[in-house]
Amino acid sequence: MYWLVALMSVAILGLIVSGLYLEWRPRFVTSIRGWYKPALGTQLVVFVGAQLALLILGINDVLASPETAGAAAEGLKEMSTGMGLAIIGAGIPTGLSTIGAGIAVGPIGAASLAAITEKPENLGRTLIYLGLAEGIAIYGLVISILLLNKI
Repeated sequence: MYWLVALMSVAILGLIVSGLYLEWRPRFVTSIRGWYKPALGTQLVVFVGAQLALLILGINDVLASPETAGAAAEGLKEMSTGMGLAIIGAGIPTGLSTIGAGIAVGPIGAASLAAITEKPENLGRTLIYLGLAEGIAIYGLVISILLLNKI
């Protein structure tokens, strides 16, 4: 199992080192273009394959772990697979709504700056539009809180 983690780490380090090398020496971009894209594709395939292998091979280690005596002694709620999936499901609305709000705020903010430079009296309107776009993230947070109360 450790060899999969090492394989993933080498793939990530290879991507980071090659990215830094090309950032510091941009003139080599044209000379290595022929082999660089296939190499990145290979590293990506190795990384995704290692993640899937960790998921398949590592799930038994996680599910077969013994219950800790400290948690049972303190009277804490037992964490099961279903409870873990429920908590992940409660966090998904916050994550997705935050991504949606980021996608919405970017163009609205750029357009707001352009509108304010032309007519500064439009500041209030543009803030309302930005607030509406940011409200998407707040709605997702509220849904996540409501789902956590049901768990």
